[in-house]
Amino acid sequence: MSPSSTQNSVSRVRKAVFPVAGLGTRFLPATKTVPKEMLPIIDRPLIQYAVDEAIEAGCDTLVFVTNRYKHAVADYFDKAYELEQKLERAGKHEQLELVRNILPEGVRAIFVTQAEALGLGHAVLCAKPVIGNEPFAVILPDDVIWNRGPGALKQMTDAAAGTGASMIAVQDVPREKTGSYGIVATEEFADRQGRIRRMVEKPSPDQAPSTLAVVGRYVLTPRIFDLLEATRPGAGGEIQLTDAISALLKEETVNAFRFRGTRFDCGTHLGLIEATIRYALDHEKLSEAAQRLMQDALKELGVTELE
Repeated sequence: MSPSSTQNSVSRVRKAVFPVAGLGTRFLPATKTVPKEMLPIIDRPLIQYAVDEAIEAGCDTLVFVTNRYKHAVADYFDKAYELEQKLERAGKHEQLELVRNILPEGVRAIFVTQAEALGLGHAVLCAKPVIGNEPFAVILPDDVIWNRGPGALKQMTDAAAGTGASMIAVQDVPREKTGSYGIVATEEFADRQGRIRRMVEKPSPDQAPSTLAVVGRYVLTPRIFDLLEATRPGAGGEIQLTDAISALLKEETVNAFRFRGTRFDCGTHLGLIEATIRYALDHEKLSEAAQRLMQDALKELGVTELE
């Protein structure tokens, strides 16, 4: 099959996969009982930001790949009858609507168990029975992308629909940090996208083909499932999604997409702090108070000017 093949071209993306089976060990002891996807930014957990982004992009089937110990994510999206009754009796209608509208009408959540932690590629493969033979999105909730305009996935699905190609979100990173990311080599960019020629997983700065790093947003054709099934486990016995995408490059067009927005790596302490500050400063009710609190805190530390 040639790279120009359109056998599995991208049309409307209706389904999104959320790999949420990880243990979140960086945030222990908090994540001993609370999944990292449930850690909050202001008053909403990380997973809610990812879900809202998928829904904005037109997805109505949300597939959560979890493990058998994580019940909090499923509980969050389930109906809370007792809580709703208490809020209704107390006349707390605003809070009641927040609880009831976590998922809008017409959007369904499906939970699939990943029996063993065998990597991101394996987690995506677990969603195959639900996805079937249609294009789909993958969102990593750790990567929160803030933008005042359309979300990153909405930008990607609109662009992918115009090309019929799979698409991977990328951002420029400092060359000294390429060893922390999957890095892509592309053709010249046009209108925020460029065709990917190859991918390299965590290359050293002197070996990196570019400084374009893969970020946790993907729009993929169902062909990726066959390639994942044929992918041999790598280090730690894990099946890597990047290996399957590298194989996909030989058969279909896969584009890199530079999204508009700011990405926060909320899988790290500083990333979660950065995201919380950004959303607080952009919050309709909290912005002014948050600015004052930050200024006061900096004064107490003796910081009078920000460089």
